[in-house]
Amino acid sequence: MPSTLPDGDPVPTSGELPASALSRLGERPFGFYVHVPFCVTRCGYCDFNTYTAAELGPGASHRDYADTVVAEIRLARRVLGAAELPVETVFFGGGTPTLLPAADLGRILAAIDAEFGLRPGAEVTTEANPESVDPAYLDELRAGGFNRVSFGMQSAREHVLRVLDRHHTPGRAAQAVKEARAAGFEHVNLDLIYSTPGESDDDWRASLAAAIEAEPDHVSAYSLIVEEGTRLAARIRRGELPMPDDDVAADRYLIADAMLAEAGFHWYEVSNWATSEQARCRHNLLYWTGGDWWAAGPGAHSHVGGTRWWNVKHPAAYAQRLAAGASPAHAREVLSDDDRAAERLMLELRLVTGYPLAEVAPAARTAVAAALAGGLLETEAFKSGTMVLTLKGRLLADALIRDLLV
Repeated sequence: MPSTLPDGDPVPTSGELPASALSRLGERPFGFYVHVPFCVTRCGYCDFNTYTAAELGPGASHRDYADTVVAEIRLARRVLGAAELPVETVFFGGGTPTLLPAADLGRILAAIDAEFGLRPGAEVTTEANPESVDPAYLDELRAGGFNRVSFGMQSAREHVLRVLDRHHTPGRAAQAVKEARAAGFEHVNLDLIYSTPGESDDDWRASLAAAIEAEPDHVSAYSLIVEEGTRLAARIRRGELPMPDDDVAADRYLIADAMLAEAGFHWYEVSNWATSEQARCRHNLLYWTGGDWWAAGPGAHSHVGGTRWWNVKHPAAYAQRLAAGASPAHAREVLSDDDRAAERLMLELRLVTGYPLAEVAPAARTAVAAALAGGLLETEAFKSGTMVLTLKGRLLADALIRDLLV
């Protein structure tokens, strides 16, 4: 089952935000995230807040979900007041958003537009399982205002997909990319996972080759994380599968970067590559560069002006709160200046644009000098006053960030 929500301060029934959160509202980019918590089956490695039909229980349904989310969107408008907040990006994630009818996704998007207004050229993305869409569905999504789609490919090898409990066939993701292109989607992402138990270097190269051949304009590649409470963690604990190896994961990352670069993809965040600046995921960049976003749906986490809050986790509790006219927020926290500075460093240093050297705390200067001497930072960017990770630095980004957060 999904992991538990963090503790935090109570949220007023109205959802009212602190004055500090609203004081500069509209000065930062604003986006919307919509969480759709439904899956056909639960993947063995997943601890996201998602539910199969058997797990859902009474009080929540696919049929009513769009209406419930629209109610939260209207709540968001009341909470945020009359400020002009044209929406730069919208991202539907999950779960599998495309288990809902395309018309329902379109209705949610239309409600965001009606309440806030979509900025001209706004990026509108949905995640999709390759098996959950067909050409007619993609045509309807595109007609409804979606212009970007992200397919969970994970691997091109059947035995690797079996370990991950993924239920699509190898080759289906590539076909889905072609169908999305035919429907008029300009931007298409493929998600990949590496260092799955039983995956070889050749398996990983085959997955990358298949992804490249499908001709998306964006690829995300993540090392498998074994989360406590998942089926995968239980299988590893029982000795059925080996624990993923950090050195193997590093080798796989180097393979990915080399193959993607040769195919015309450029890294812009440690785990993300795009064929052009226009193909970068603008919604994720909004997260990574300190924007504001409202996240609708059970368990979804929002952020506005240094205040972060998260909704109740179960879809039934979420629906009950909104039906009663109350905020679905479970708890919140107001970030301190130090918290916000630390988060900015953690996120921006992972970007190809880097982090300003002048804003590094004096106590971390020794760690910066060691990182430069150790080949973790680009020399020319450093001379210009910016810390930008080298390829070696990307491999050691988490350790470097820990060293800098003194």
